[in-house]
Amino acid sequence: MTEIDAIRLNFSPESLMLLNAILAVVMFSIALDLKPSDFRALARTPKALLTGMASQFLVLPVLTYLMLLVTNPQPSIALGLILVAACPGGNISNFITHRAGGNSALSVSMTGIATVAAIVMTPFNVAFWGNLYEPTRAILRQTSLDPVSIAVTVFLMLILPLILGIVMNVRWPDIAARIRPAMQRISMAIFIGFIVLALAANWNFFLSFAGAVAGLVVLHNALALSGGYLTATVMKLSDYDRRAITIETGIQNSGLGLVLIFAFFGGLGGMAVAAAFWGIWHAISGLALAFIWSRRKARR
Repeated sequence: MTEIDAIRLNFSPESLMLLNAILAVVMFSIALDLKPSDFRALARTPKALLTGMASQFLVLPVLTYLMLLVTNPQPSIALGLILVAACPGGNISNFITHRAGGNSALSVSMTGIATVAAIVMTPFNVAFWGNLYEPTRAILRQTSLDPVSIAVTVFLMLILPLILGIVMNVRWPDIAARIRPAMQRISMAIFIGFIVLALAANWNFFLSFAGAVAGLVVLHNALALSGGYLTATVMKLSDYDRRAITIETGIQNSGLGLVLIFAFFGGLGGMAVAAAFWGIWHAISGLALAFIWSRRKARR
């Protein structure tokens, strides 16, 4: 297991640029569902949104840190889990929330606002919790982790496509409505296909170490979903809002995590395996939860 802290994955600069472009297209397709009025409506009743942001950027990192203290995984795996917890909500969270009968408007708005907040919160949480947890501190000291560079990466991959999608939805709503379904299906299919190809290029490595990471990722994801649900429950939100916040907290943007791992950590083995397995597992757990919830209508 100590080997995992030294292994670097096979991932070319060209592949990294392609992944950046794919994530930008995915974010653009999500933004085609957004209008400025969505944000204004939530600003008038901000309780659910603020609860979701707290669950995403505060509760989940705290739960991650406590989990690492108990399980004590290899440092690179631990840092991968910290990084995933520091990312904003994942791109499939809106689809899963809709399938679960949750508040889709809240989910989409949380994705958009968390993506903007990630410019500051993602590098902050990685640096804070990564340095607080002693085993990962040494990796961060050996890494050139420039918050400005991370912010620029997040802006180009997520914020700029978000803005362009909203502008198109406002200025040319008919065009946005026509291309939205196809864009969302195609972008997700391309993203999944790319991840499959990336896994295939490193298949022997993943085969060797995925088993050691799987249990930690399943536990981490369960904590994320539970943390989101309990946070929303403590704040006395409706079942309709609880479902959205639970899924937004439990579905992380592992694609962004992989980009940051390859861009700033040289494709460090344990980090990459943790993020890649997250990308597979959170879709499975999220869809399973959505199936269970879809059988009972949420109270509003």
